[in-house]
Amino acid sequence: MGLWLLVPEHLRLGTWDLLRTWSGDSDDQALAPRLALHLVHEAALCRPTLRADRSLRHKGFELANGLPYLPTDGALHDLLEAHTVAQAQQLQIALGKLRRASGHFSGRLLVLDPHRLVSYSKRDMVQRRPASGQPATKQAQTFFLLDAETGQPICLVNASSARALTQATQELLGLAAQILPTQASKRPLIVADVEHFAVELLDHVRQNTPFDLLVPLRQTAGLQRYYQALPANRFARHWAGFAIATEGYWPRRTTQSEPCRRYIQRTGEPPQACHFKGFCCTRSRPEVPTLTADFPKRWHIEEFFRFDQHLGWDRAGTMNLHIRLGQMTMALLAQAVIFQLRKRLGLPFAQWDAVHLAQDLFSGLEGDVRVQGDTVVVTYYNAPKAEQWKHQFENLPERLKKEGVNPRVPWLYNFKLDFRFK
Repeated sequence: MGLWLLVPEHLRLGTWDLLRTWSGDSDDQALAPRLALHLVHEAALCRPTLRADRSLRHKGFELANGLPYLPTDGALHDLLEAHTVAQAQQLQIALGKLRRASGHFSGRLLVLDPHRLVSYSKRDMVQRRPASGQPATKQAQTFFLLDAETGQPICLVNASSARALTQATQELLGLAAQILPTQASKRPLIVADVEHFAVELLDHVRQNTPFDLLVPLRQTAGLQRYYQALPANRFARHWAGFAIATEGYWPRRTTQSEPCRRYIQRTGEPPQACHFKGFCCTRSRPEVPTLTADFPKRWHIEEFFRFDQHLGWDRAGTMNLHIRLGQMTMALLAQAVIFQLRKRLGLPFAQWDAVHLAQDLFSGLEGDVRVQGDTVVVTYYNAPKAEQWKHQFENLPERLKKEGVNPRVPWLYNFKLDFRFK
């Protein structure tokens, strides 16, 4: 029953138009976008095996999708298989532009990180170590780009286990460049971990993208000796125990005519007991805010994985890249409308992770659905914060009109939607 709360957010975001464009069906009576909406709501419930549980038909799940039944595994497999990786990426670009226009993120500071999951596929695959002390295993690869200031995903790409990180990152940045507005004077900064320190990637970012990239340098013995040998006057002391040296830096085998910038961070007192850490940036930026404020926000992407990965990014699933990217893109749509709903519901719901919302809100509310004239009326009984929700959801058609949103729900055959709380 709680999934009906997402319907107004779909109307505000424009989900139906996105799904119709992706499916290639311009008719509001078409089946394919309704099947895609089923996948979006399935992701919101954090239940990728929903279709096997036929008893959910009696709980009204299919009604919110404009369907009289739960689709079979075969129908959804055929739907995703019929749409290419390129079509899923175009859907991400359109979604990203809508989210940027809606103020979901500014795109000033971005976080780049791979998300690798252990795979139990029987295919012959490249094996990687999850950690230095663990044995190598088969892993499915996904690469995310996140807005560090709001914690919202901008786009993602998936790849086979054999694909190099540099190639996947270049594709990801190509998607981001189509989503985010850029100005020569205000280049977005991307922060990444040491895994992304690759000369080919640094050259690509400088030559072919509107972004700047900041990555830490590897902590090799040779670099540590170089840092320790630098004279004290090369470091600008900013406060006790913290100083930075800035210099031009030419990565080996670079093809660019201009150097990168290297920031050498010295922490500790006295000088003989200091620790050094090097960073490489593709373009000169103010070193103190870059290293002390921007780079630490890289960890927000780990918070995002913990908070929202159960929407569809916590399991490898099939190795068919068409199907896998289609599923993950539908999860991006689910995450976008859930983000809007969290803001509307306020505390404590805004602090609930995806699993908590799925269990206690989308699956935990009780009520009934009926039709009154041209309006579908959803009634909730004993809902939490009912008095607060009345101001957000009751008289919904009038509220949507004031926001400039058509209150008719196209996948519900142009019925309006309203809510009651008892």
